[in-house]
Amino acid sequence: MTDRRPLVLHVMHRFDTGGLENGIVNLINHMPPYAYRHAVLALTEVTEFCQRIQRGDVEFISLHKPPGHGVWQFPKLFKLFRQLRPTIVHSRNLAALEAQAPAWAAGVPVRIHGEHGRDVGDLDGSNVTYQRVRRFYKPFVHQYTALSRDLADYLVDKVHVSPDAITQACNGVDTERFHPSPGGVQPIAGCPFDPAQHCLVGTVGRMQTVKDQLTLAHAFVQALTLAPELRQRMRLIMVGEGPLRAQVQDVLDTAGLGALAWLPGERNDVPDIMRGLHVFALPSLAEGISNTILEAMASGLVVVATAVGGNADLVLQGQTGYLVASSDPQAMALRLVALALNPQRVHSMGQAGRQRAQTTFSLQAMVSTYQSVYDQQLRRLRPVPFAQQQHP
Repeated sequence: MTDRRPLVLHVMHRFDTGGLENGIVNLINHMPPYAYRHAVLALTEVTEFCQRIQRGDVEFISLHKPPGHGVWQFPKLFKLFRQLRPTIVHSRNLAALEAQAPAWAAGVPVRIHGEHGRDVGDLDGSNVTYQRVRRFYKPFVHQYTALSRDLADYLVDKVHVSPDAITQACNGVDTERFHPSPGGVQPIAGCPFDPAQHCLVGTVGRMQTVKDQLTLAHAFVQALTLAPELRQRMRLIMVGEGPLRAQVQDVLDTAGLGALAWLPGERNDVPDIMRGLHVFALPSLAEGISNTILEAMASGLVVVATAVGGNADLVLQGQTGYLVASSDPQAMALRLVALALNPQRVHSMGQAGRQRAQTTFSLQAMVSTYQSVYDQQLRRLRPVPFAQQQHP
């Protein structure tokens, strides 16, 4: 029997651990199965991260594309689109935007592109080459999704996309999976620090330049210089793997603080990590809508983050956390010291963040937004949205 549900083909550079990819996992897992079928196409490779998708009807495809612009892969993409016959191709970020041209050539009826954040080569959106590339592919795209107001403004101002063709679609967070521990901050498996005795400042994420964990390491060193009495209490936890890990460890060791920090590498128990922290710090140089900030808020953590990208959409200054300038260790250090010296504020601001995550950034709201975008685009093809036709 032919499956009449429309197929959404999600296209990205690589399907691996990351905020963008986590958002796709949540979208597929929580969208009603009667509405759409889904497939995931990675221009490079699909990793074991795909095991987080709980539906058994999702196909995963890897193209193993080498670095550089993939014009020579257009025939392969064209053939693939003709074979799969997706109703919707939804590409993400600049690295996957090139898939829109072969999707148009193959007659894919709905073509959507999502902007999820910037990389280290275009931190402020001023890269003219990237703007030109986006403008070149603009005629092939029917609708855009932008995770933050910052990215939506960029599409309008720099890429010259009509505001009517942009939907802001914030990430959602699973507030049942990420929640505070009922008994207070709990010990983290394998961690040498005791949350009952220490103030644990932590971050989670791939240790790469755009995430700038070096700034947090320097901020930790400065915090203990500003308030030496905190050497007995403040500890640093940095979860993640990547090229900056060794540099961060060197900064801490050089300052004689290596024993006061724990860098366990990548972990698959992030909810438990969050429940073992008091303060969450995010020193990124650029962000779309940070999944880790949302997860920290849902876990009841006060957040200290850099004022970049969509972080200001999430963190309410002075209420759920603090925003500081990027690449400014002293500014971050001052906030960390103030919080470490005021446990009551840490608790109250964390509670406010949890409430904000529940009311404003639920998974249900995110799924509803994307499903509405898909349904609206299908209305151009059919008088009644398919999802409504199939609703039980």
